[in-house]
Amino acid sequence: MADHRMRKPGQEERERLIFHIDVNSAFLSWESVYRLRKDPQALDLRTVPAVIGGDAKSRHGIVLAKSVPAKRFGISTAETLVSARRKCPDLLVVPSRFDIYLDYSAKLLALLGEYTPDIEKFSIDEAFLDMTDTIHLFGSPVETADEIRRRVREELGFTVNVGIAPNKLLAKMASDFEKPDKTHTLFSQEVPQKLWPLPLRELFFVGGAAAGKLERIGLHTIGDVAACDPRILKAHVGDRYGAMIYQYAWGRDDSPVAERDPHTKGYGNSITLPRDVSDLETAKQVLLALSETVGARLRRDQVTCNCVCVELKDWQFHSQSHQTTLSIPTDSTGVLYENACRLLEEFWDLRPVRLIGLRTTRIQEDGFEQMSLFETEQDRRRKALEQAVDAIRGKYGVDSIKRASFLKEDALVDHAVSKRKHLKQEGT
Repeated sequence: MADHRMRKPGQEERERLIFHIDVNSAFLSWESVYRLRKDPQALDLRTVPAVIGGDAKSRHGIVLAKSVPAKRFGISTAETLVSARRKCPDLLVVPSRFDIYLDYSAKLLALLGEYTPDIEKFSIDEAFLDMTDTIHLFGSPVETADEIRRRVREELGFTVNVGIAPNKLLAKMASDFEKPDKTHTLFSQEVPQKLWPLPLRELFFVGGAAAGKLERIGLHTIGDVAACDPRILKAHVGDRYGAMIYQYAWGRDDSPVAERDPHTKGYGNSITLPRDVSDLETAKQVLLALSETVGARLRRDQVTCNCVCVELKDWQFHSQSHQTTLSIPTDSTGVLYENACRLLEEFWDLRPVRLIGLRTTRIQEDGFEQMSLFETEQDRRRKALEQAVDAIRGKYGVDSIKRASFLKEDALVDHAVSKRKHLKQEGT
C-alpha cells in the first residue's frame, strides 16, 4: 500500500485526502432495512422511539443503537435499558442480530472499495478511505462524498455521514458533526473555526477523567488545549498523553490508512470501560465477555488460534500485557477464558485499569483440528454446547441466550460488548 507521505525527489508534495465513513445509528438502521426488505409494510424503527439492546422482557442489557426519536428523550448509547425505559416508558426494544449487521457492513465496504483500494475498517460501522490518489477519478471531494452518501442511501437503504480531512483524526471529528446523512469538511485551515470551539470532551481519545483534570485548571474547549503550554498538560495528565492531546488539539495526525490483515494480526477485542477496574472479579467478567465474542468469531470463520494475549491499559495509556502459547489450537470460549484468567493473575498488580483487551494470534486455517489424546468427555460437551449457543444466537439474535453472570444489575459489561461503540475489534 502506498505511503502518501513518501514522495520521490522532485515530486510535488500533496496533502493527503482522507474520508471517514460512519453509518448513522448502524444497528438500528440495518435492522430496519432488513425488516422492510422482508416486509415493505413493516414498521420503520427509525421513525419511532426505538433502540437495539438486550432482552426487552428481562429488562437487562444496554442500548447499542438508538433512533432519532429515542435520542429526543435523552436516551444515549451504552446506557442501561432500565434507565432508557425510565426516560421513555413506550420505548421499543429490539434484540440485536449480529450476523445481519456483519452482512450489511460487508456490503458497505464493497461499495466503498469502488472508490479506492486504500481502506481501513475501523469498526463494524466505520471506515477510513485514503482518496489521495483516486479523487481525480470522481470529481471534487465534497461531490464524491455526496455521491457515496447517495449510493449508500439508494442501493443499501441506510445513511452515512462522511468526514473529509487531510488526516484520520480530523476526518473522524468531521463525520461526528451534524447528523444524519451529512458531508462535512475539516481541513487544516478550518481547525480554528470548526474544531477549537468544541468542548474538550469531544476531542478524540479524551475521556471523562482526563477532561475533568484539565477542566479544573481552566481548560474547557479544544482551543484551550491548543493554546496551552504542552508542559502544563504533561504535568497534569502525563508526558505521553499530554503530548498526544496537544497534537490532536492542533489537528495533527500522520497515522496511515492501513488495511488490517486478520491472519497476521489475529482476532481480538478490547473495551474501554465506563470506570476504572481494580479487582479480579470484575476484570474476569470483562474477560469472559471478550472471550465469548472472540471465540464466536473464530468459530464463525472456522479458524483456531495458537496464542492468547491479555492487554491492560490505564487512562494515561500506560500498557501492560502478557501472552501464552497454547499446546493445542483452539476456538473454544472456555479455553480462551481460562487462559486469559491465568494470565491476568500472573501479571496484573491490581493497578486501576480503564481498558481490557483479549487478543488471539498465530491463526490456523488449514481446515483440520489437531486431536488431543487427552480430550475428555467434558471437553467434547463444552464444544457441543458452544456450537449450540452459536446456532441459537445466529438464528434468534446474540441476546437470545446469555450467561447468568451477565444478568446482575451491577454487571459492568454485557456479554455482547463486541457491538459497543467504544470497543475496538481486530480481525474479520
